[in-house]
This record gives sequence, C-alpha cells and structure tokens, in this order.
Amino acid sequence: MFSHVMVGVKDLEISKNFYNAVLGTLGIAPGVGNNNRYFYRSPTGSFGITTPINGEPATVGNGGTIGFKASSSEHCDAFHAAGLAHGGTTCEDPPGFREGPAGKLYLAYLRDPDGHKICVLHRPG
Repeated sequence: MFSHVMVGVKDLEISKNFYNAVLGTLGIAPGVGNNNRYFYRSPTGSFGITTPINGEPATVGNGGTIGFKASSSEHCDAFHAAGLAHGGTTCEDPPGFREGPAGKLYLAYLRDPDGHKICVLHRPG
C-alpha cells in the first residue's frame, strides 16, 4: 500500500544516529544520505528523515504512530533499548504482549528525538 514514510526532523545527525540504531536492530542498513535526507530501505518500502524543504520548523503529528515490523519479541526489546540509548523516550506501556481484536501482539513504543511516536510490532505465529 505504501511506498515510503518520511518524517521531518530538527537535527538530521541526531535523528540519523537514532534511526541507524533502532532500525539496525531489525536488520535494516544505516540510512543513505541524499542532500538533507536519509533513507532506510527494506524489501517492502522505505522510511526517510528530512529537514523540512520549505525552511519551516519540523513538527510532530499529533495522534500519529509509525509502526515497524519485527520478527521476534527480542528484536522489539532491542529496538526499544537502542532507541532509549540514542535519545528516544519511552511512551505508552512498557514493551510487552497485548491482546485485543487484532490478536496477540508484542509491542514497544518510543518517541524519537523530535517527538515522533514510533512502535515496533511482532505478531507471534
């Protein structure tokens, strides 16, 4: 459905270090630079960070969450720990299993250094 997701950041280097760390736990290579942007590519799509090209300050979308897929709960925990170690802050409940209409999920939530809410999700077999 999606080709890519891009978020605006205030400090490209701080955000690059954060996303290199958290996405690296999922096996995604470090971001590839392109002017004022970095792109993280996977077989199913791309995630990008950029300083806004209109020169206005980067802002956070209220109510939005960007979700990343993990192959295990251990990868979720590593993602969360890497995020905290690289300037992220925890939000929502602690990492763990949740049960709901979508079934049993293992989730871990963070806010990146700019305040964007991100999540990593593992759906056990």
